[in-house]
Amino acid sequence: MQTDSAPSLVGHEFEVEVGPVAHGGHCVARTEAGQVLFVRHTLPGERVVARVTEGEQGARFLRADAVRILQAAKDRVEPPCPFSGPGRCGGCDWQHATPGAQRRLKAAVLTEQLARLAGLTPEEAGWDGTVAPAPGDKAAPAATTGSDDARHTSTVPAWRTRVQYAVDADGRVGLRRHRSHDVEVIDHCLIAAPGVTELGVEARTWPQIATVEAIAATGSHDRQVVLTPRPGGRLPIVELDKPVSVQRIGERDHAVHRVHGRPFVRERAAGRTWRVGEGGFWQVHPKAADVLVEAVMQGLMPRKGDMALDLYCGVGLFAGALAERVGDRGAVLGVESAKRAVEDARHNLQDLERVRIEHGKVEQVLPRTGITEADLVVLDPPRAGAGHAIVRQVASLDARRIAYVACDPAALARDLAWFAEEGYHPLRLTAFDLFPFTHHMECVAILGPRGK
Repeated sequence: MQTDSAPSLVGHEFEVEVGPVAHGGHCVARTEAGQVLFVRHTLPGERVVARVTEGEQGARFLRADAVRILQAAKDRVEPPCPFSGPGRCGGCDWQHATPGAQRRLKAAVLTEQLARLAGLTPEEAGWDGTVAPAPGDKAAPAATTGSDDARHTSTVPAWRTRVQYAVDADGRVGLRRHRSHDVEVIDHCLIAAPGVTELGVEARTWPQIATVEAIAATGSHDRQVVLTPRPGGRLPIVELDKPVSVQRIGERDHAVHRVHGRPFVRERAAGRTWRVGEGGFWQVHPKAADVLVEAVMQGLMPRKGDMALDLYCGVGLFAGALAERVGDRGAVLGVESAKRAVEDARHNLQDLERVRIEHGKVEQVLPRTGITEADLVVLDPPRAGAGHAIVRQVASLDARRIAYVACDPAALARDLAWFAEEGYHPLRLTAFDLFPFTHHMECVAILGPRGK
């Protein structure tokens, strides 16, 4: 027998004391009735009025926005972006927190995920408990609201070298609201890198276009836009403030097609130039690639003659760094599932005869290579993590060191637990704030065989 659904609580307001931060850019609170609230735009220890944005009576938890701050935390600042706030742009989670507070919040999340999913304390994970900023992330201060201490200021590093704008029905660009397809129209993104801002994407309309991705390469003057037309839409003539190459997402095949200009951009990192084609993956913070390569190489300590694997190798960043260190007597195998990234990796590393790049999924390629052992392994999986089966495959190679690069602390912690089952434990873990003002971070865990 069909029954009516529970009444929606969307729009209902609760006055609550805010508890600890949770993974995902929100904090945890509870209603007087005991329902859990995941509240955005607040900080631990605050008293706020939270307005429900998702959920119904009887649900285990509700989502909400802090719409009025009754008692502010000392780390609260006035959000420097005019498009930030409840019901508005969903791109930044922590505009209302000082940079130091943002990093402490991320550290608290990582600590909780390690404990809950991997059973590890920071000390057991080899982590000092801090999240380090990227070099040079400084900008002009913004006014504080939660303290009279003028030192509590917010800075806005313009770091995002790749911005995907959504386009509304009138052709105006903006960014998606949190957990919504609605578009918050903007005229400037504060965290966009100067190379993105100078294109002037926000200053024009984009009729018949669904999304516009703007890319500003690091270390070159290459600029690119990738356009996704609406179904049946025609591609406009693109005239921006700086020269760009233009790519188009195919309506039927969803592949990237060149319209004009180079089909790639050139990125500079780790002492080399990297071709990245068709809007392919590259770290969005301009310092991220160098920061992560340094952390991985310091942790692995490659030796001449080592056999190394770079799994989920992308355009070959870690494979190239490894190849430079293992020397002519060593060898590096990279594995990547994206065909264009494989082509780019082979191009980028063509001068290194000791490097081979294989196309396919890691779990399928590794068995068919016949490789049964390796000295070093780099794992840089997508946000969902490597998973139990791949962890088991990697552990079976009896590597001296494994470097695990993770952009999601929950996925990292889950995989660390599985590595522990296979006899590997973390020797060192470092965390980096490569996504300021958001809840995201990057971690590098260095693993070794237990007892060695």
